[in-house]
Amino acid sequence: MHAQIVLFDGFDPLDAIGPYEVLYAGGTPTGGAVSVELVSAEGPREVVSGTGGLVLRATAALDPTRAGLILVPGASGRVGEPGEVPDHDAGAGEWQRDEFIPVLLGRTLTTELPALLKAAMDNPEVTVGAVCGGSLVLAMADLLEGRHATTHHLGLDMLDATGVHAVSARVVDDGDLVTGAGVTSGLDLGLYLLEREVGPQIAHAVEELFAHERRGTVWRHHGPAPVGL
Repeated sequence: MHAQIVLFDGFDPLDAIGPYEVLYAGGTPTGGAVSVELVSAEGPREVVSGTGGLVLRATAALDPTRAGLILVPGASGRVGEPGEVPDHDAGAGEWQRDEFIPVLLGRTLTTELPALLKAAMDNPEVTVGAVCGGSLVLAMADLLEGRHATTHHLGLDMLDATGVHAVSARVVDDGDLVTGAGVTSGLDLGLYLLEREVGPQIAHAVEELFAHERRGTVWRHHGPAPVGL
């Protein structure tokens, strides 16, 4: 399994690095069967995160034709108070300190990323994943209507408003779409993908290495729905 983790200006570092480390660690006990790289829609470049201007380097362009996993992180910035209006247009300028998270997410729509993600979701050999606000990037690009997904708990209503079946769960498996909730859920998402794609023994070994136990039950649209809860 080859994983491409997408970076965009204002991304949340933990959303990207959590899954990156888990998947990278999964490559050792599998003899290299799992590989991972950081990519961007624009190709190799320095990408500024939304956390204190921390910079990571994308080493390649996102390739939606390559089989495997493509994972979209969320953004890091100001959450804002209820009713507070962002003071920057979502399509203008570059990353600035303390920008609103919805502005940072919305700005991805002005890049080539939505078209690349659509091509990825149309590719039967690609599983698309998202952590936290990454689900909102996909939803705002009109790619998740009618699908089951999760995001940070503060964004569930926004996700639902785009026509997504928003699920309040730490990890949601909707087939070729697998999403995680808040930022630390990226660790759980990475471990679950290792288990699903490579096997539970590999996932367990990495879980022990990282001294991190996955939380919650992975939600799937299977079985009877609960009644009276």
